[in-house]
Amino acid sequence: MNAVSFSLVLAGVLLNAAAQLFLKAGTNAVGHFEFHADNIVPVGLKLAFQPFIMGGMACYAVSLVLWIMALSRVPVSIAYPMLSIGYVINAFVAWQWFGEALAAQKLLGIGFIVVGVFLVARS
Repeated sequence: MNAVSFSLVLAGVLLNAAAQLFLKAGTNAVGHFEFHADNIVPVGLKLAFQPFIMGGMACYAVSLVLWIMALSRVPVSIAYPMLSIGYVINAFVAWQWFGEALAAQKLLGIGFIVVGVFLVARS
């Protein structure tokens, strides 16, 4: 994989991870909700105009364009496993920003993911 291809894959993965973090921050700001027939419009509007949710959707849109460009250059069997890097990033950022748990079992799983992505990238 050349530098341009790797950059496209990495940028797509990072934007996808950022999108997830923005969506989580947005749902934290909105709070717990459920959709019912009587509240679907107010809750939908609250979510649609929440700045973090809009940021997450923008990150998804840009990541989609970058991902399509990456897939035009890299075999999907190599590009797709790279998405796992997003999980690793999100686990650590969610631990820092949202106070989510990072137990030993989760860290071990993250280690396996990192080793797996490394092996796939080198193949």
